[in-house]
Amino acid sequence: MEVQIGNDARYAVIGYGSWATAIVGMLTRNRTAVEWYVRNGEVLDGLLNEGRNPKYLYELEFDKDYIHPSDDINKVVSSADVVIISVPSAFLKDFLAPLTVSLGNKFIISAIKGIIPGSWQTVAEYLHDQYNLSFRQMGIIAGPTHAEEVSRGKLSFLTLASADEKNARTVGEKMAGKHIHVCYSSDLYGVEYASILKNIYALSAGLAKGLGYGDNFIAVLVSNCANEMTRFIEESYPDNRNTFTSAYLGDLLVTCYSSYSRNRRLGLLIGHGCTVKSALNEMTMIAEGYYAAECIRHINLKHKVSMPIADMVYEVLYRNKSPRKAMAELSAMLDTDCSRSLLHP
Repeated sequence: MEVQIGNDARYAVIGYGSWATAIVGMLTRNRTAVEWYVRNGEVLDGLLNEGRNPKYLYELEFDKDYIHPSDDINKVVSSADVVIISVPSAFLKDFLAPLTVSLGNKFIISAIKGIIPGSWQTVAEYLHDQYNLSFRQMGIIAGPTHAEEVSRGKLSFLTLASADEKNARTVGEKMAGKHIHVCYSSDLYGVEYASILKNIYALSAGLAKGLGYGDNFIAVLVSNCANEMTRFIEESYPDNRNTFTSAYLGDLLVTCYSSYSRNRRLGLLIGHGCTVKSALNEMTMIAEGYYAAECIRHINLKHKVSMPIADMVYEVLYRNKSPRKAMAELSAMLDTDCSRSLLHP
């Protein structure tokens, strides 16, 4: 179905985490009213009474005239023309379970950087199959954008990917501002998979750091991550794209190196000696790379792309392989084949 939105379109956000909160912040700064589905009672009370999210980005204060938080997803969605979903991929089905309102006449944007566990699908693929949505009525918000910096007014560039450029630009104009620059892409597939894969690679960078590897090696590791990411996207869905741009390479770099990166932190904890289970319990927010590692492994059974770094992360997370042994084997591959990229055996 073709869905065209105008400047007077009404917006809804599903989710109450740091990225959902930052997205609402971008919209309301531009005086755009937002219907906001918040199923956490503490967060809902904080937004209604104080105009703040008490669990995430507390320093961000909202003008309560522009936010309409509710724990009724059908009320929120029925009032909107544009629905932005920002919840952990593992909980998407649960969040949408109470939904009875049709999404068929709405423009849907995923701000989720993960794959649906068990379905082995990206969010766009899942929504297409489960809710009978056209890919043209969907968009993807990609980085490099950490919610913490966006909320604090640090200069940031985000990417809106959609096959419908007009709709993407209409939404982008509602988010853009002095400190937010918006880029556009028609590569829905590539941008979404890049946003998923970079979390796996951030885990590998965190592992290396936790194990005591230095910046020199990690730079080589991340450069090979970039090549591996490019190769998977190109071989699974060839298109005229440039994976050196910010939505691909930029998002990968910030997730591998930033102290805000929860996926890097998960890898760091495991590299420092935590078990996978204890590291996950230590995390205060979901690390999408944990689920993505298993999902990409499953998806790649079809495409058969050589992905030694993603495979290494999977072996550590799901096969109980020693992180030190796994990283040593990976570094040996680099050492014995340093005249070529690791990703071109």
